[in-house]
Amino acid sequence: MNNTNNEEPSSLQKKLLPRHISFMAMGGVIGTGIFKGSAETVGIAGPGVIFSYIFAGLLLLVVMSAIAEMATIYKGKNMKEFIREAFGERFSFVIGWLYCFMWLSVCVIEIIAAGSFLQYWMPEVPLWLLSLACAAFIIIINTMSVGGYGEFEFWLAGIKIAMIIVFIVLGVCILFGIIPGTNSPMLHNFTGNGGFFPNGWTAIFSALLVVMFSYGGSELIGLTLSETQDAEKVLPRVVKSFILRVILFYTLPILIICGLVPWNSLNEHTSPFVQVLTSAGLQGAAHLINFILITAVLSAANSGIYGATRMLHSMAKDGEAPAALGRLSKKGVPINSLKLSGIVLIAGSMIAYLTQEGLFRLLMAVPGFVVILVWISICMAQFKLRRTYPHEPGFKVWGYPYITLITIFCLSLIALMFIFDAQNRISIGVCLGVLFILIIYSFLKFRTSNKRTSS
Repeated sequence: MNNTNNEEPSSLQKKLLPRHISFMAMGGVIGTGIFKGSAETVGIAGPGVIFSYIFAGLLLLVVMSAIAEMATIYKGKNMKEFIREAFGERFSFVIGWLYCFMWLSVCVIEIIAAGSFLQYWMPEVPLWLLSLACAAFIIIINTMSVGGYGEFEFWLAGIKIAMIIVFIVLGVCILFGIIPGTNSPMLHNFTGNGGFFPNGWTAIFSALLVVMFSYGGSELIGLTLSETQDAEKVLPRVVKSFILRVILFYTLPILIICGLVPWNSLNEHTSPFVQVLTSAGLQGAAHLINFILITAVLSAANSGIYGATRMLHSMAKDGEAPAALGRLSKKGVPINSLKLSGIVLIAGSMIAYLTQEGLFRLLMAVPGFVVILVWISICMAQFKLRRTYPHEPGFKVWGYPYITLITIFCLSLIALMFIFDAQNRISIGVCLGVLFILIIYSFLKFRTSNKRTSS
């Protein structure tokens, strides 16, 4: 028994299948960003916001391709270890802890959101109690073996993906008058109310600040490599299909929403999906969407805890976090990392109970900014390592080095937009403060040794 508990961190179980890792990443991406946050992005740029999602999707394609390329060279290593291979332990330490900070922030947001959605059915129950129940549910799911976890997340993410597909089909039928008795606006809402770009084409770039938050989590695939059989063969196939699905699952529903409801009449406090189905006169739409919203945010939180615990495990293995965080349970789960994440979720729920509105404003911009830094680091690692590969990669980023450099440049510009955006001043200040502390601590922690370790 004790031998099992004291296994080396490298003994993570390789039980994730291609469908698991694809849906896990989609579970992290398709959450509040599409079901609720799309109202905000449409309010910023109107129907033309789909170009924000397409542009961000192209950047994401390069990032995911970079991960897939490095996976074919450095077998058995994950996203953080690619960064460590390229830039050493200090850089890896900073990015690793930032990534954990990002995911735990997301998880706090998601469980509080889940609690607020549950209040629709149980208004008498306090928000903090419902949020704690959601946190306990997510922690219990993450104690399962990675194979069982992957299967559960596959079905949890599948529910909201199925909902989006049904919504697209139903929306097209309503939009073009295929369903009898419904008011078909055809293309009027795309041309009226200021047209396709009511706030000008520059609003597309303003919306990117929210879109980046929505797409954050896609890179989670880069952390599944240690628990995926033949990851170097599986990942390139998954990446190709994953990017197309993500872009379609964001752009098509938003086109439907803007086609059925005028962009300037969307209420940011209600899901656009609810508004569309309600306007179509479909009874029970609110209850159905509320159920989907709960599964969506719980799925995103589920993926987030996986991402945080696997990153902490990887850091513990490389001496960048306390060794105790690398300890595995009998089922191959980083149990101490999971306990730490659970403590953060509980604390986050209670803090949100005390200052709910302020905390939401504080946390929402954190994931978007941090994920940009992580994406930049991935692209920089691929750019640097490509020239030192021991053999030709089985999968390559197209247009290297120009496409990689262009992606780094675009992501850097978006990061600067975050920094100088007045609405995100507090959130970005927190991020920059955490970044500064991590940089200082990295120099103190690794001051006695400059050697890089490769496992």
